[in-house]
Amino acid sequence: MDQEELYQEHILDHYEDPFHRGTLEAATHAHQEKNPLCGDVVRIELELDAQGKICDLYFTGEGCVISQASASMLLEQMHGKTIDDLKQFSADDMLQLYGPRLTPNRQKCCLLSWKVLQSVVHSPVDGAS
Repeated sequence: MDQEELYQEHILDHYEDPFHRGTLEAATHAHQEKNPLCGDVVRIELELDAQGKICDLYFTGEGCVISQASASMLLEQMHGKTIDDLKQFSADDMLQLYGPRLTPNRQKCCLLSWKVLQSVVHSPVDGAS
């Protein structure tokens, strides 16, 4: 099995059995965005503690394998991290985490969840501090 096949298998695993797909009852922050080019949608809900650590996070959405698998990969990567870790995680880091090289249009699919995650910390849920 070559590296490309390993990447494809890893991506399909995240698509078919995603990390933390669903909603989060205790969410303190939530944000959703849609890719207007293709219609992919990703919503991320997370729970932050008083120290700015991500206690838990979940995503929902619909769209292509790339957008949904990359959301799963990103949440797995960020679980237990801090807001500072999240802010330092760049678009290039996200593309590297995903793996295979993508065309510019497909990069937008991969980066959708990253954009949502960058915005979610500025989107407190009503009633949350």
